[in-house]
Amino acid sequence: MASLVNLKTFTDKRGNLTVIERVVPFDIKRIFYIYGVDDSERGGHRHYETRQAAICIRGNCTIYNDNGMEESSVLLDSPDKCLIIEPEDWHTMHSFSDDAILMVLASEYFEAADYIHTPYQIKCAI
Repeated sequence: MASLVNLKTFTDKRGNLTVIERVVPFDIKRIFYIYGVDDSERGGHRHYETRQAAICIRGNCTIYNDNGMEESSVLLDSPDKCLIIEPEDWHTMHSFSDDAILMVLASEYFEAADYIHTPYQIKCAI
């Protein structure tokens, strides 16, 4: 299941410096960022191999995760919050603020065959 990591931030009179070091549990092969999102939902997939680390470096957005057994929604509203998304986590990103910039670090290069576009079955109450 996705997990939230707090990034180390150094603050002084000159401003803030946030470090992404020794907290991402994979080698980074790809970096992309999402911005200028209207009221659309992004994501809507899971992976076979790729792990991701999502950081909203400006503004805020919410990431919904479902690993087939658990669900969670995480508000990323500070550049020192990093959400580690596992391959099995079906994830969608939504509720972007107008100024949001969501940066994503990925463990693998883009490969269309790594994407699973089928969500988990809807859970029913017994």
